[in-house]
Amino acid sequence: QTKTGIALLYDEVSKNAYDIRLKLTKEVLTIQNQDVVCVSGSDHSANHRTVKLRRQPVGGLGLSIKGGAEHKVPVVISKIFKDQAADQTGMLFIGDAIIQVNGINVESATHEEVVHLLRNAGDEVTITVQYLREAPSFLKLPLGSPGPSSDHSSGASSPLFDSGLHLNGNSTNTAPSSPSSPIANEPKYEKRWLDTLSVPLSMARISRYKAGTDKLRSNAFEVLALDGVSTGILQFYTAQDSADWLRAISTNVSDMTLQNMKMANKCCSPSDQVIHMGWVNERLEGTDSSQLYKFKFLALKGSSFYIFSTPPVSTLDWVRAEKIYNLCEVLFKIHKLWLADDCWLQANFYLGIHQDFDLEDQRPYCFSVMVGHGKSHYFNVELGNELAVWEKSFQRAIFLEVQRTGSKTYMCSWQGDALCFTVDFALGFTCFDSKTKNVLWRFKFSQLKGSSDDGKTKVKLLFQNLETKQIETKELEFQDLTAVLHCIHSFIAAKVASVDPVFIDSQSIARKYMYSN
Repeated sequence: QTKTGIALLYDEVSKNAYDIRLKLTKEVLTIQNQDVVCVSGSDHSANHRTVKLRRQPVGGLGLSIKGGAEHKVPVVISKIFKDQAADQTGMLFIGDAIIQVNGINVESATHEEVVHLLRNAGDEVTITVQYLREAPSFLKLPLGSPGPSSDHSSGASSPLFDSGLHLNGNSTNTAPSSPSSPIANEPKYEKRWLDTLSVPLSMARISRYKAGTDKLRSNAFEVLALDGVSTGILQFYTAQDSADWLRAISTNVSDMTLQNMKMANKCCSPSDQVIHMGWVNERLEGTDSSQLYKFKFLALKGSSFYIFSTPPVSTLDWVRAEKIYNLCEVLFKIHKLWLADDCWLQANFYLGIHQDFDLEDQRPYCFSVMVGHGKSHYFNVELGNELAVWEKSFQRAIFLEVQRTGSKTYMCSWQGDALCFTVDFALGFTCFDSKTKNVLWRFKFSQLKGSSDDGKTKVKLLFQNLETKQIETKELEFQDLTAVLHCIHSFIAAKVASVDPVFIDSQSIARKYMYSN
């Protein structure tokens, strides 16, 4: 199904906005501009049309004009009066810029100079026009065909006044002149919406923010294709229009991503399937209050979490990721949601790990992925439903990896002894001597009652002895403590999910938000 609608294209250089039409299909977003096209007859000059107007005793030239050099825009036809001289030619349109009047070039003329020239040009006036495809929105030109049947009007009256040339000028002839009508052989013209730019939605990304800042554009966003082609800044007349288009484009991008995942998964083994992938914004490390962000493409595939600067298109691209982490050793955490009552909800999934994040970020829909050695990546998505999908996808990818792996073993030490620590989906925790392989202790997941760590390498695990009910403390030292703690968290969460999936769903912060909205 194709969606169409009127929007504005904002030019950041000139600070002007131009009326455009958007056409959205399943695979492409197209930007259209209005233009005047020749539909029949021979047209020697496609860009310029030269039209003869006969001034009428009642109605004059039958048009109004706006603009002028003093406003840094050409003089354009702003009104055409039905059945009067300009309308009868069939060759003039609202939005036509006047290039010449009786052979005199007026491209650099002021509004008053053109008015004076047209009013004193005699009974027969020859004007050369060219349709102004990028008419600044401040001209407030109606977008439809001449007359009341216009399909869209830009709203309030323009600060630039219309000069009506439907009144008589200095006519020397008072007898009724023959009407200005098209000659049979002359070319016929129509105003039409023409495609000017097509943005493929496969792997496209959307941004509502001014580049690199936390400043949200008002009722505006930009769509960027995989090859970097941008729609430019699309502005909408109402917040509702903006939200509708954002949702529609985002849905089509997501659908295309699902198609790409299905294609990729045909070439992958069952244990190496893509669970989810898509664009996010990553907050750059060490940035000051300006909070610089950069687009990143994330993927959850097989046993790994990938971070790319550009999406993987071929199978070879997967080894070119900027970062690759084992899914058992990462921790997904939601930071912020923008609630209906305009307050922040800050969510902490796992309180056992010290988290030291700067939460002054002004963007909603933020999550972080904590990785080994206490490091983390901080991400933001554009829409709340994307956050819910990432939350669910990380959960699913991690649980699948835990069940596939079955167990993870880490080298550790205590008081100079080299030990091995195993987290096993079926058995729980086991610690054994790395040389003799003698098991020193073993506990089920349910026996772990608490833990504490020094934030560096040492951890204390508190287990309850099933017979004595006493708490036994086991101290261990790891090279990468964070990865081990994340792994313990992943295995316990997967174990709970396998026993009680409803409980895991009930803990979803993002989905609670989505349903409440």
